[in-house]
Amino acid sequence: MQQSVESLVSLLESYRGRDKVIRTLCYGSQLVGGLLSQRTEPAVGKSLLLFSAQLSHCRTVLRLFDDLSMLAYSHSYGLGAEEEDVGVRWISVLTNMADQLYYPCEHIAWAADTQLIKAQSDRWWGLSTVLWGTSLLLGILRSVRVLQLLKKKLKRCERDRAGDSRSLLRQQMRRELLSILSSAADLSNAVHWMPPGFLWAGRFPNWLVGLMGTVSSLIGLIQTSASSSSQSDSA
Repeated sequence: MQQSVESLVSLLESYRGRDKVIRTLCYGSQLVGGLLSQRTEPAVGKSLLLFSAQLSHCRTVLRLFDDLSMLAYSHSYGLGAEEEDVGVRWISVLTNMADQLYYPCEHIAWAADTQLIKAQSDRWWGLSTVLWGTSLLLGILRSVRVLQLLKKKLKRCERDRAGDSRSLLRQQMRRELLSILSSAADLSNAVHWMPPGFLWAGRFPNWLVGLMGTVSSLIGLIQTSASSSSQSDSA
């Protein structure tokens, strides 16, 4: 039974790289479409915005199958007993809780929009956006804490003149800085999609939403590429 579940989770996880590409195309189309709609090519801009909306809908449908993989990850992480720092541990646990709750809320909103169930989709979309924003904010806090820990380790390595360790620590710090930048870009969009009256909710033009999402998506592609390269080198 356990092996079957792991195989199913592995199968569901196989589209992660494809999702990153779709995400980049989605936000990139929104960026270009938003700019063109305000300038010389409104018809082309509108077409790109429609294309972006369809890609976004595609990703929403694909996320219908993400609950089990998220549950497996949350179960494997547990309370983060293997983490060295208590702060990192509990921030990660709260992030997993927010992510786990996000998926069913989004599914209900999607089902309400498609009239599969009778419910107010706006309420569920709002709740899912709040959970996404909470997860992003917690992710930023986690990366900031990890950076603080890495800086302390780097100082110790500099005293000990451990060259290899310093190089590895600097790579980890760059990765955390990129994660902060990516999450901050997504968080700005999350606030934009929250109920009106909250900070800058509803005030972003299409091109700015596209720009923030494109920045985040490109960082995700860079990190995925770097991770694949490091795995190939270690192999």
